[in-house]
Amino acid sequence: MKNTRIPVASEGLPFIAFSGFITLVTALLDYDIATFFFLALSAFVLYFFRDPQRIIPDDLNALVSPADGKVILMEKIFDDRFIEKHVCKISIFMNVFNVHVNRIPFSGKVNKIIYSPGKFYSANTDKAALTNEYCALIIETPAKYQFAVVQVAGLIARRIVCRSEKNDPVTSGHRYGLIRFGSRVDLYLPLNFHPKIKLGQNVTAGETVIGYMPDKIIENS
Repeated sequence: MKNTRIPVASEGLPFIAFSGFITLVTALLDYDIATFFFLALSAFVLYFFRDPQRIIPDDLNALVSPADGKVILMEKIFDDRFIEKHVCKISIFMNVFNVHVNRIPFSGKVNKIIYSPGKFYSANTDKAALTNEYCALIIETPAKYQFAVVQVAGLIARRIVCRSEKNDPVTSGHRYGLIRFGSRVDLYLPLNFHPKIKLGQNVTAGETVIGYMPDKIIENS
């Protein structure tokens, strides 16, 4: 029999319970305006932490989106923080109405986790990628490629959740964390990665194919 699950991220349960409790208290005290406000707040918190099921593509060479949101950047750069090579960088911006559960984009093993505290600029700016709080997973694929998936905090976000640990095996499309209340996820991919999306496109975590990993490794500096 298929297991059932609550379609809400576990990290959101304390927030949902607290806002629901305050709503109940104000209702019992007959504070109508406050009750309406906290009821609306509870509904938003529940909506924000939703965690729907996704249909993961069965193409083993496909790299799926790690986040729901909008593609705001696609460029080739030299990455001196994570992969230390020329890479294809793709950034996905999540607004407060997107699902915020993040998913592994491609199967492999976590070689390294890099966390850095930082500032909280708006997540859709270049300054955010350089100075905001972030948590990066450096993943090695079975073909020995390395890529990085980086959770970046935003203007409102104040908590990055990463459930993965070093040396963990990870599977494409599986949940691994979230960022609370608005943020972005950056991908640092092999230079010869084959993208299948375009700038400005809306993508869905675990379902949208961002592109395909290259067939063979090339050296770049």
